Amino acid sequence: MTANDNNHRGLLPAGLADLLPPDAAREARAVDAAIERFAAFGYERVKPPLVEFEESLLGGPGAALASQTFRLMDPVSQRMMGVRPDMTVQVARIAVTRLKHEPRPLRLSYGGNVIRVRGNALKPERQFAQVGTELIGVDSAEADAEAVLLSVDALRAIGVAALTVDLNLPTLVAAVVAGLKLAPEPAARLRHALDRKDEAAIAKALAGKEGDRKATDLFVGLLRAAGPAATALAQLKKLKLPAAAAAEAGRLAEVVALISAADEELPLTLDAVDYRGLEYQTGVSFAVFALAGRQELARGGRYSAGYPEDGVSEPATGFTLYMDAVLAASEPTPQRPRLFLPGGTPWSAAANWQARGYAVVRAVAPAADNRREAKRLACTHALIEGDAVPL
Repeated sequence: MTANDNNHRGLLPAGLADLLPPDAAREARAVDAAIERFAAFGYERVKPPLVEFEESLLGGPGAALASQTFRLMDPVSQRMMGVRPDMTVQVARIAVTRLKHEPRPLRLSYGGNVIRVRGNALKPERQFAQVGTELIGVDSAEADAEAVLLSVDALRAIGVAALTVDLNLPTLVAAVVAGLKLAPEPAARLRHALDRKDEAAIAKALAGKEGDRKATDLFVGLLRAAGPAATALAQLKKLKLPAAAAAEAGRLAEVVALISAADEELPLTLDAVDYRGLEYQTGVSFAVFALAGRQELARGGRYSAGYPEDGVSEPATGFTLYMDAVLAASEPTPQRPRLFLPGGTPWSAAANWQARGYAVVRAVAPAADNRREAKRLACTHALIEGDAVPL
C-alpha cells in the first residue's frame, strides 16, 4: 500500500452508504417537495433528536422496534440512550408531552435519517431517510383516509405517478379470535397458518374442541378476502363476523369509500389478514407501492400515540415515506446546467446567470484553456465573450 492509497478509508459497515452527487441533492429536493405538500395541508414540521433516553424511545409503540435499536451510554447522565430506528414514536412523544396542550387534531410532519441494527433480505439498508406525517388526537375514518390520500399526494409531487395502495386491518383476526373465545394455543397456530396463507393449516389449527367447521369456514373466508378492495370488501360482508370484528370491517369499508370518492382512479387492494410488520397498529393500515416495481414506498396506519403503560395514550394515524425506495421509483429530475466562469469574472456577475437557471462554477485557479477546464469540472457551458457557450 502506498502513502496515497487510502481506499480502505472509504469502506463502510454493511448496510451503510455514502449518498453522492447528484443523488444527495435529488433526495433533498424530494424531501422538500414532500414537506411542502404536507404544509399545504396544515402539517407543521418538528425535528426530534437523533438519540433519546431509551425509556421514552422504546416506550409505547416504540417497543416493537427495541431489537432494531442501537444503544449507548450517555456519558453525562449515565443513563442508557437509543439511536432512533424510526421517527414516528419520537413525533408521538412530542405530541403527548411538549405539545399536549395544543388543540386536537394535531398535524405534525417530519424528515430525517434513522438507523437500525440490521436490514433484511428485501431492504438491506440499515440507515435511510424517512419523511412523513402524524395526525394525532382523533379516531375517525376521515383521518384514516387523509393519511392515505396525503401519502399519495406527496409521492405524486415527488414524481411517482403510477401508484397502488394496499389496505390492511391487522386487528381484524384478533377481534374474531376474541369473539369466538379461542384459547391462546390454537389462536397462535391459526395466526401462523394465516401468515402462510395455508387453508389446510387453518382447519388443522381449529381441530378439536376449540374449533368447528363454521369457525374454519370463517377464517378461510377472511383469508380469501384479498385482492381489489371492492371485491374483498364484498367477501367480508358475506361473513358472519363477531360484533367487534364486524365494526372493524365496517370502518375499513368507510375508509375505502372516502378514498375512492376523493380519487376514483387510485387502485386499492386489500388483504384482510395481513399482520406481519404491523404488530403495533390498532386499526386501518396501508402500504403504497409503485405499479411498475411493487416496491414499498410508504407505510402507515392507525396506532396509539403515547405511553399506555403510563396511562398516556391518544388515537393517531400517519405514514412514512421511504426515500431510497421513492427515488428508485421516480424519474430523475433534469440537472441545472453548469456554467463555468473564467478567472477575473466579477462575483456580482454570477447572479445574472443564476437567475437564468444556471449553476455557476467560478474559476479559483488560472486555466490555460477555459473550455477544457469547464469540461474537466463537468460544466455544460462556459462563459466566453459574455455568452454562455454550450460545450
